[in-house]
Amino acid sequence: MKPISSALSLTVLLLITACTSMRDDCCKVEDTRTTSSSPGDWIVLFDGRPTEKLRGYRQDSFPKDNWMIENGALKTVPGKAVDLVTRDKFQNFELEYEWKVAPGGNSGVIYNASETEKEPWMTGPEMQVLDDSKHPDGKNPKTTAGSLYALIAPNDQKKLMPVGQFNKARIVARNGHVEHWLNGAKILDYEWGSANVKERIRQSKFKDMPNFMSQAAGHIDFQHHGEEAWFRNMRVRKL
Repeated sequence: MKPISSALSLTVLLLITACTSMRDDCCKVEDTRTTSSSPGDWIVLFDGRPTEKLRGYRQDSFPKDNWMIENGALKTVPGKAVDLVTRDKFQNFELEYEWKVAPGGNSGVIYNASETEKEPWMTGPEMQVLDDSKHPDGKNPKTTAGSLYALIAPNDQKKLMPVGQFNKARIVARNGHVEHWLNGAKILDYEWGSANVKERIRQSKFKDMPNFMSQAAGHIDFQHHGEEAWFRNMRVRKL
């Protein structure tokens, strides 16, 4: 009986080893899938030093006559307006940046923009950058700071820093769902290409611009509105 018992024990041991191996292999597949769907590395657009990640709108190089570095921030030079755009295009992304404006100042961050039109706001929507208290756009909720400019107003979670202090902003776009964040709070969200958004466009200044929000990927644009505005700690990653 001893030989039979030994053979049986060996068989059981082999079966346990095989099952364990199969279970480990399955876990390895699941881990690989999780890793492949995680966010990409952050791409630094500007952190206080010159960068090759930005250039002038419809230009090949950085517009040094229109933007300068001041105390670790990119600052518009008042006068001729030349926007900054990312060299890369993005579809699913997370963008972080800080901004401030001078009293009465106006700027914005435009995304999914193309360079087919004279101005980037003719193709991409904008997260508004504004002094709500002194600029005329501050009287309309749909054009205040953080809004989806002229389309969707921020909610009551919005908190704006006093003029002269930096605000922390974030834009998240994933599979058509877009969120605007300001100073740690989500202040609006919407679905790209939805019936609701299309109706809002039809009732806005963009109704006669056929290329407005027509593409789900594009450049990120930091607007120069001819006035003083500052941007810093600018980075983006693909989702």
